[in-house]
Amino acid sequence: MRHETQVLICPDCQRAHDLDLDACVSCGSTALICRLGEVECRSCGAVRAARSCESLVTAPGSPDLSAEVEAALNRVLGRS
Repeated sequence: MRHETQVLICPDCQRAHDLDLDACVSCGSTALICRLGEVECRSCGAVRAARSCESLVTAPGSPDLSAEVEAALNRVLGRS
């Protein structure tokens, strides 16, 4: 992740030490993933809320993605 945005980096570029990637506050690892408004460290498992989700702009009248995902999971898992 870089500046709270998940990015894909080729293996050769991953070896570079000047990528300015976000790091885990617990262990310092840059192996982070962002999903459903949370940032998780793949190294130590620490989870925190993603700050960038607060600043996402959606078009007026467009449904909230997290609400859509929650509704889909509820349908699939048979929750009311």
